[in-house]
Amino acid sequence: MTERLLPPREACRRLGISFITLKRWIYSGKIYAVRTPTGRWMIPESEIERIISGKEVAKEVRAVIYARVSSSYQRKDLERQIEYLIQYCSAKGYRVIDILSDIASGLKTNRRGLQKLFNYIVNREVDVVVVTYKDRLTRFGFEYLEYFFKQYGVRIEIIYGGEPKNAYQEVVEDLLAIVTSFAGKLYGIRSHKKKQLVQGFKQLLSEVEKND
Repeated sequence: MTERLLPPREACRRLGISFITLKRWIYSGKIYAVRTPTGRWMIPESEIERIISGKEVAKEVRAVIYARVSSSYQRKDLERQIEYLIQYCSAKGYRVIDILSDIASGLKTNRRGLQKLFNYIVNREVDVVVVTYKDRLTRFGFEYLEYFFKQYGVRIEIIYGGEPKNAYQEVVEDLLAIVTSFAGKLYGIRSHKKKQLVQGFKQLLSEVEKND
């Protein structure tokens, strides 16, 4: 479930405070705010409701951080993901029991970090899984994972809605992997028809990119 993030102006209106007060609350830790990759502060709606109601979180929440990139040249992005997630959990008061990461396609289901995450879930050792974007967990079928997690009382918290702006290349690579796999099954791994189909798809992607 993606939590709604409110811009500072809306947060101030609902809390009845000034922007200067909101900034002071953020820096003092009185209210948790998410800092987007562009440097803008956004306030989770649950934080607004918590302050209005005067409630504090009493129960310890066990969190697992999960981050993923598709290739090794994105290691800096992987580090940034982990940094954002650690800050998020710290501000929420979650106890991080593990930080898991994978360098692999979102289509792969045998990722080491993802498999370890499943073990935590079925052993009921975690309450919340925290990711930056939903496609970090899986490229397709996110709803199935969400349903599976819920059966063990685990929720998924996504810091940012939508997809990162630099996700295009990763999507292209995943689509190419799908086409290559199906072409191999249809025509055989080494067949000429398979090579033609894959090459044609690459050409189509190239043309789409040029016309964007």
